[in-house]
Amino acid sequence: MPVHSRTFQRFIVGTLPATCLATLLLSGCGTAPDSGKAPSPSSSAGSRDDHDHAHPEEGPHHGHLVELGNEEYHAEVVHEDETGTVTVYLLDGSAKTAVPIDAGDVTINLSHEGKAEQFKLPASPDAGDPAGKSSRFVSQEKHLAQDLDAKGSAAKLVVTINGKQYTGKIEHDHDHDHADHKH
Repeated sequence: MPVHSRTFQRFIVGTLPATCLATLLLSGCGTAPDSGKAPSPSSSAGSRDDHDHAHPEEGPHHGHLVELGNEEYHAEVVHEDETGTVTVYLLDGSAKTAVPIDAGDVTINLSHEGKAEQFKLPASPDAGDPAGKSSRFVSQEKHLAQDLDAKGSAAKLVVTINGKQYTGKIEHDHDHDHADHKH
């Protein structure tokens, strides 16, 4: 075998596995081939969520998801401008199953227009929650519901689960129409 052929063969054998590995690592963890769904706009490059998670993009109550810990838990934040109600549902890591806890409330720390405020959402157990525990926390403070939507607001959820405190950023899409809402 000529020297050039052996050199080329060693080059291919030595670099092909590394090239394949690099390609796999650089391609990220997009939608699994067997998931049956196309990548969503929020999973495209440059978005705040650069890969497809094993959980949905919205919670079972059609609210915004908040990551708690390293996806150990999630919270779903649902707010209704008309009634001024803000509800937080605690969910497992897949953001599908309720996680009842023994806390009497959860806290939302909100900053808007240079003011920092703290809101306590008392426990309001769901029908399936065991006695003395709650996976649902509700506030009737219209001010909280309005300011969660306000442009320039920043909010964090603070919750203690099994003695460990978790904090998650509440993000909200401010690009939808609020013409019918008072802010």
